[in-house]
Amino acid sequence: MRKNRAMPNRHHVAVLVRDGVLPLELGLVHQLFGVARSPEGTPLYSVRTCALEPGPVRTDADFVVRVAHGPELLETADTVVIPASHELDETDRVLSPALADALGRIRPGTRLASICTGAFVLAAAGVLDGLRATTHWKSVERFRSTFPAVHLDPDVLYTDNGDVLTSAGEAAGIDLCLHLIRRDHGAAVAAEVARTTVMPPHREGGQAQYLQSPVSPSEDHGSTAPAREWALRHLERPMSVTDLAERAAMSTRSFTRRFRREVGQSPRQWLIRQRVERARQLLERTDLPIDRVAEAVGFTTAVSLRQHFTRTLGVPPSTYRRTFRGSAHTSSS
Repeated sequence: MRKNRAMPNRHHVAVLVRDGVLPLELGLVHQLFGVARSPEGTPLYSVRTCALEPGPVRTDADFVVRVAHGPELLETADTVVIPASHELDETDRVLSPALADALGRIRPGTRLASICTGAFVLAAAGVLDGLRATTHWKSVERFRSTFPAVHLDPDVLYTDNGDVLTSAGEAAGIDLCLHLIRRDHGAAVAAEVARTTVMPPHREGGQAQYLQSPVSPSEDHGSTAPAREWALRHLERPMSVTDLAERAAMSTRSFTRRFRREVGQSPRQWLIRQRVERARQLLERTDLPIDRVAEAVGFTTAVSLRQHFTRTLGVPPSTYRRTFRGSAHTSSS
């Protein structure tokens, strides 16, 4: 597992494309990993595209992309990303001989990630058996019937099983790439990538893919956004769902319902995540003791911070700081 490891050299990302590839999915991988820099300005990733055979590859638009590399590129990759192919992904339960041969070149331990229905490829290769995965919500029923050994979660943006990750539709691929950059190099680097590409720095993987029902015309037309903005400015304060509802001039019940529709998770889940994210920034950029960090982000005790931080990120605050504090400090000094 490659979680939160240091990477002194460039991390090699190979993007495996097939006929019918979505141009946005191909481009977003190159864009996001391509602009990631160390505090000294050194590129952190190299990103190259490969195909089952070098040459032209059809997209789902009115142009082709010319790919210089064949599947041999996969042999040296640290991460392999598989975008969707609308022509191929939902047609077969097994891999074609050429695709099976290509995936067979990947070294054990290489990180694998899919975007959208690229998850069908990973499932057909058997690497998702017994794991949690997601794909585009329109493909859920076909995926479930084709790969019953996979624990499909159709309601999330992406899943992370360590060295095997999946994401939902095209935009969720952006969230997955930022998640990987954050996991590899910390929140500061991922936030800079997000700023460079003018996008939000974080959407949690557990957020809903889409809003399943429209807002009823009979309901209050207010938004929870002002309450969220207020909460972000005052994370150090104790606050309840009732407090936030009052800020939005709604009943607690209406606020909770509207919040879940707008954000995709409950107010409490969102608030915990925002506090963890703020704690992550403070651990990277300051020397505050853990108990002061907990106080600054609204967790009542250092124990509470450790519990939520570890549950959310998989490592305790002290370990996270040892991993990422050095490079972030260099950036601010």
